[in-house]
Amino acid sequence: MNRSKRLLLILLVVAYTCQGQNTIGLPEIINYSKHIYGGGTQNWDIQQDVNGIMYFANNEGMLSFDGTHWRIYPLPNKTIVRSIAIGRDRRIYAGGQDEIGYFSPDSTGTLRYTSLKHLIPDKERSFADIWDIIPYGSDVFFRSIHKILQYTNKTIIAYPAVSEWAFMGLHQQQLVAQDMSHGLLYFHQGTWQPLLPTDELQKGLYTSALISIGKDSSLMATLKDGVFLLANGRLSRFTSPDIDRIARETIYGGLALGRNWFALSTSLGGCHIFNREGELIQSFSRKEGLQNNNITSIFRDRNNNLWLGLDNGIDFVAYDNAIKHIYPENLNEGSGYAALIHQDHLYLGTTNGLYTVPLTAMDDLSFVKGQFTAVPNTKGQVWGLSGINGQVLMGHHDGCYQVLPSGAIPVNARPGWGYWTYLPVSKVLPSAQVLAGTYHGLDILAFSNGSFKPVQTIAGLEEPARFITFDNNNVAWASHPYRGVYRVDLSVQPARIKLYTDKEGLPSFMNNHVYNIRNQVVVATERGVYVYNDKSDRFVAAEAYLQVFGNTSLRYLKEDSEGNIWFIHDKQLGVVDYAGTSPQIVYLPELNGKMVSGFEHIYTVNARNIFMGGETGFYHINYDQYRRNKYVLQAHINSVSTSGSVDRQIFGGYFGEVNDASEQDKEVYPDIPWKWNSLHFEYSSTLYGQQANITYSYQLKGFDAGWSEWSRKTEKDYTNLSPGNYVFEVKARNNLGNESVITSYHFRVMPPWYQSWWAYGVYTLALFGLALVLYKRQQKKFQRQQQRHEEEQRRLLYLHQLELEKSEKEIVKLRNEKLESEIDHKNKELASSAMHLVQKGELIGRIKEELTKLKKLPTQGEEADELKKLLRILHEEDKVDQGWEQFAFHFDRVHSDFLVALKERYPLLTANEIKLCAYLRMNLSTKEIAQLMNISVRGVEISRYRLRKKLQIATETNLFQFLLNIKSTNHQSH
Repeated sequence: MNRSKRLLLILLVVAYTCQGQNTIGLPEIINYSKHIYGGGTQNWDIQQDVNGIMYFANNEGMLSFDGTHWRIYPLPNKTIVRSIAIGRDRRIYAGGQDEIGYFSPDSTGTLRYTSLKHLIPDKERSFADIWDIIPYGSDVFFRSIHKILQYTNKTIIAYPAVSEWAFMGLHQQQLVAQDMSHGLLYFHQGTWQPLLPTDELQKGLYTSALISIGKDSSLMATLKDGVFLLANGRLSRFTSPDIDRIARETIYGGLALGRNWFALSTSLGGCHIFNREGELIQSFSRKEGLQNNNITSIFRDRNNNLWLGLDNGIDFVAYDNAIKHIYPENLNEGSGYAALIHQDHLYLGTTNGLYTVPLTAMDDLSFVKGQFTAVPNTKGQVWGLSGINGQVLMGHHDGCYQVLPSGAIPVNARPGWGYWTYLPVSKVLPSAQVLAGTYHGLDILAFSNGSFKPVQTIAGLEEPARFITFDNNNVAWASHPYRGVYRVDLSVQPARIKLYTDKEGLPSFMNNHVYNIRNQVVVATERGVYVYNDKSDRFVAAEAYLQVFGNTSLRYLKEDSEGNIWFIHDKQLGVVDYAGTSPQIVYLPELNGKMVSGFEHIYTVNARNIFMGGETGFYHINYDQYRRNKYVLQAHINSVSTSGSVDRQIFGGYFGEVNDASEQDKEVYPDIPWKWNSLHFEYSSTLYGQQANITYSYQLKGFDAGWSEWSRKTEKDYTNLSPGNYVFEVKARNNLGNESVITSYHFRVMPPWYQSWWAYGVYTLALFGLALVLYKRQQKKFQRQQQRHEEEQRRLLYLHQLELEKSEKEIVKLRNEKLESEIDHKNKELASSAMHLVQKGELIGRIKEELTKLKKLPTQGEEADELKKLLRILHEEDKVDQGWEQFAFHFDRVHSDFLVALKERYPLLTANEIKLCAYLRMNLSTKEIAQLMNISVRGVEISRYRLRKKLQIATETNLFQFLLNIKSTNHQSH
């Protein structure tokens, strides 16, 4: 090959290399594989709701991501979800294979799918994949290859393609679709009309994206034909060398990044960022950290970060992050130990050597485009870089080197005699001498005519001197992490060296690192910052730093150009920011654990350019942007579920529709049954690029005494909650001290069934029933006791009765004897009365006889005598009447006032009838009665007959028995 051809080939390679150059700083890229998100490989579309939650159209359904938790929602027919969009009605519309519908939260806040396919006319229901969904006004449009479906007013209208619907999107807020035979069409009043006049340029183009770049213009990206400018009703090519090169990678999508930049995603080369002039700003591919180069979807979230849906996986690009990664090596393997800017070149020292890249004038140097090259003769471990006297000195494992544009030249190259760092001895530059810290102590280098040479090794100090500085008296100080701090006075020969340990005021002889901060020598120790007191020749705690650091252990300090102090505490990077009225410590947790522990290095240029060595390469910090980034910080309660043998979700994260604010409706506070009183809460924040910066605090009102400590924990469990009203509250805080508003979830734990109102009603009834049962039981017990008592009383009474009967028998006997005596007496009186009655009867008979005789005698003196006799007889009759009264008295006493009772019941009886009743009661014979009544037997029978009629006695009733049953009222009462 001749020289001209070789030169041409070199120029072509250089030109292609320059075209392919990327920015030296790359944002953090987080890879989410299908094993992390739990779905299919391909991701076809991306959306974000107002609460920051991300949604992805995935091969196995719709994915959601809240910063911590992934969830998947498959379609009913289990097909691929090709497209998603959030409509004006705040629902997430989804399109799959022969399926369209929307996701909307149910009453528990869990997303549920509702199909709209039944609204499609029967002949239009076969449509294969839905590739685009565009909400337009209050309608939603779905694009498949053969038809566009318009969902409007709960009906669906189909628009079949003339040939093939290839694309649908928005151009200047106007709905646009591409038919392969009719070109770009816009939708107007139910019809699709040509957007452009007949233009041969648009024929055969396969549009993949419309990107708005102005009020009336858009960039139209095509699949394989590059990019076009759509403006003022005309289509023209938008070309540049970078655009033309990217066009060969198959452009699959694109979007605007602010007013001046836009992004194009490809299926072969990853994602590329361009400015309005078509110049490539930045690229992201597998080389920069993507999982693969085939990007099927691209989305910019509300914090200006990029989400890339890949052919296999999902990648997050923290595009607006103030921290970028710099990889000086192609394989991104070496750790970073030293950085320096010299003569518009950035030098970075790693474990594998020194690398450099030219710089252009730019505020944020991470956006400088270029490719690092290895500095010749620097392979191996680079420990330090120092710019002294307009030259660059490199501390290397193999010695001291001076770095020139052509490469590194040895100053004192001795294998195993490594150099750490360098300081000019004089404060007036150029300094004739340079103090160097080495593996074996301190060396003095001489500078002359732009070159350095070793001239002296300081005797008396043979320990590694990685940390060195000068005080205001030009006394050198060096420290060893395991020995202490050395004071080296170079003004005398030999140099005067003194070791300071805990005996001289330091908190320990270990872990002491000496630095110069604000023109003062300070020592970072295990208990804060210490300074030297020359009067007492001892170290004391620095009062100026006590209020900032306190007794915090420190091992690295670095002052930047604005007077802020960068420091390392344990493995955390922080900065004391003096921009406000009082110093504020700001930690950068994004870099925790990413620095080379024990060999940290921070190189400060200005507030927008701070370089830090990392375990892989370097990190660039735009601290000015870091302080200015004010992202919306929100805390979200994503799930509430019960804990137990079977977990049950009772809240799915949505208080309303998908795009509603995350605020619970007071009317729908849930009631949680007692058996689910152990709850698991999940929460997160959707600041995806700052997850390492966010901590959370929570409390359960009604249970916790106050807010919890701040932590990175994103879930909380509560077990065995008592019945009552509760409010779970959570808030988020970033490393700048900004706190989110409080997010709350109200709920009520219902009492167990045995503490419910109806249970208390049952208890009341049961208690009443139990009381009744106890009462009945006690009553029965009392009755039994009473029965036993009565039985005992009856037994005693019986015994007593026996005694009484025994006594009464005697009494009865005596009474009977007395009664018999009285009866005998009464009977005698009755007999006497009866005799009087008989005598009366006889008397009456004698009167009758005398009267009869009187009739027969003449009525003279004899008549007078007879009359006298009659008078005497009548007088005797009065005595006889008195005898009947006496008889009646004694008769009633013997026969229980029979006559009295008879007169009471039958007051119409005559005296003779009463006497007849008395004689019948005495059971006298008819003859005896006839004699007593002085009538014939026949007269007695007639009187008996009349008496029966008067007493109204039935014929079959015995008259004696009837009279025997008649008793006096007084007698009955007794």
